[in-house]
Amino acid sequence: MSATSRKIAFIGLGIMGGPMAANLVKAGHTVTGYNRGRAPVDALAAAGGRGADSIAEAVREAEVVITMVPADPQVKEVVLGEGGVLEHAGPGTLLIDMSSITPQTSLEVDAAARDKGLRTLDAPVSGGEAGAIEGALSIMVGGDPDDFADAGPVFEALGTTIVHVGPHGAGQTVKAANQLMVAIHLQSLAEAVVFLENAGVDLKAALEVLGGGLAGSTVLARKRQAVLDRDFKPGFRIDLHHKDMGIVTDAARAVGAPLPVGALVAQLVASARARGDGGLDHCALLRGVERLAGRATH
Repeated sequence: MSATSRKIAFIGLGIMGGPMAANLVKAGHTVTGYNRGRAPVDALAAAGGRGADSIAEAVREAEVVITMVPADPQVKEVVLGEGGVLEHAGPGTLLIDMSSITPQTSLEVDAAARDKGLRTLDAPVSGGEAGAIEGALSIMVGGDPDDFADAGPVFEALGTTIVHVGPHGAGQTVKAANQLMVAIHLQSLAEAVVFLENAGVDLKAALEVLGGGLAGSTVLARKRQAVLDRDFKPGFRIDLHHKDMGIVTDAARAVGAPLPVGALVAQLVASARARGDGGLDHCALLRGVERLAGRATH
């Protein structure tokens, strides 16, 4: 084992967590995974990791514990709850929560962890399933600078843009801003697509040239083919983006920041979810614009 290798427990092996854990294995770390469903644990074991039947078993010898779960309730359950990380991880363990949650919950986790002698970082990510698979995530990290430096070999296996953005909770604040911008980009892409199609323009050609100009974005680059194919297989579900829009709306209100466009897009995300699209990829906001245009959705 190299000097930069870590014994890592990875809690939450979903769409994002599964490939992230596999990339840590590829980078030479010893990774023990736990997930409620067994299939992702077996997949990690097949990729060279280890499987655990409980959080206690996963974290027992870990130097680093990573949590990657859907929302605040799950973070509180797996970290603070009975049988959770704080009950079983040893003093000095570095707990890195890479979920997207409220800054307040990150601060609550940090306070509880410090009482147990653990260190924490909040390190949410952007880049979706493709970024997780490619090890090309953008990682925004809040916490102590020394702990950030200590986590360097872990983050380098997962992402290409890794930035310490401030104290505990700052990572989640930046992630909220990220999700605000992504939702607005997706909605503007959806509106442009319907406009272009209604005008009879070759959509593939139009999106290609738009991608090369000032309108180009990572959202357009990542979602162009899915939009062309109307392939809404989830890389990041509307249900989760709905949760994130609630986070940014509440956080912005708390600091007195207006979100005139963001508030509208939050309602459109909520509408998509109410219409039964919550399990689809967030580029399925296109379906809402198609409905407004009087089209039957696929």
